[in-house]
Amino acid sequence: MTVTSFLEIAVPAPVAETIALVLVLFGAILCLSAAVGLLHFRDVPSRLHAGTKPQVLGLVLICLAIAVSQRTIGGMLLGLVIVIPVILLQFATAPLSAHMVGRQAYRNGTIQAHTLVVDEYAESKQTPPAAG
Repeated sequence: MTVTSFLEIAVPAPVAETIALVLVLFGAILCLSAAVGLLHFRDVPSRLHAGTKPQVLGLVLICLAIAVSQRTIGGMLLGLVIVIPVILLQFATAPLSAHMVGRQAYRNGTIQAHTLVVDEYAESKQTPPAAG
């Protein structure tokens, strides 16, 4: 079996369509749960958690569905090459943006301090002695 013949192996159409459909369905449900969590939760840390975790996993599942829908092994590999940069960018930007929003909410005082288990920024709120 050569590499070319291996890449041309096709998954049966009903199987590939079913797998892609299930992946898109689960991905859409996760993205919907992220949106509902943003509307439902009241405090910033809960909203950040709801907005980043399920949304990223939902996007990954939808991107995998795009790759699976190509039906041949070569097409699936090409689909993965196309969607991997999207997934990596999402993995890089979602936690970064959540951290920036959470830190700004802490500075504004919109995070309830009594709900925090560990407050690593408490000492940064105090004015240094020489600052007047």
